[in-house]
Amino acid sequence: MITETDRPEKPLKSNRWFAAFWDWMSAHEPKKSLEMRKEIVGDATGRVLEIGCGTGASFAHYPAEAQVVATEPDGEMVKRAEKHLKERGLTNIELRRAAAQDLPFEDGSFDTVVSCLVFCHVGKDAPVALAGIKRLLKPDGSFRFMEHVRNDDSRFGAKFQDLVNPLWKRLLGAGCNCNRRTQQAIEDAGFEIEWVKRQPSTPPTSPVIYGVARPR
Repeated sequence: MITETDRPEKPLKSNRWFAAFWDWMSAHEPKKSLEMRKEIVGDATGRVLEIGCGTGASFAHYPAEAQVVATEPDGEMVKRAEKHLKERGLTNIELRRAAAQDLPFEDGSFDTVVSCLVFCHVGKDAPVALAGIKRLLKPDGSFRFMEHVRNDDSRFGAKFQDLVNPLWKRLLGAGCNCNRRTQQAIEDAGFEIEWVKRQPSTPPTSPVIYGVARPR
């Protein structure tokens, strides 16, 4: 069942082309990316909030005992996610149409928050979204993330990302930014990184970081 926020701060948009493309990409996810996703999602426990669930690439990897609320702002993505839920017969996942910057839930109501390839789209609103995640987590809760980030380990790689980002964001990535410093944003938002790993990926969306953070 799909429900929406009553009064989102910004109009929620839909992109049919990108939803179809992302659904195809999710079905053909590279092995390394799939392994990272399984590690992040498979250990999510308790009441779980997944932000930016897309078309549902993570759904099959949640433990059966986890009670998941999955949010996604794009209506076309939500339609495809709902279809996949029905196909897989998953009853422990509830879909909500909502943006990461405007999460309509009570403070301290989740044990775990999950984001997989979300903050490249959130962009400049990342501090707002991360503050919301921190607000929603229980004091002993965890934020589990998998995000591609700016390649600050390579001067050439970072400059390349900066150069192509306007084109990537506008034409290919449907608003995706390939040069966000998401780990730094997580730390700046008041989280302590429990562990984080880095993996190379396909440029310009390389490297990918994945790990666990907890509210300070």
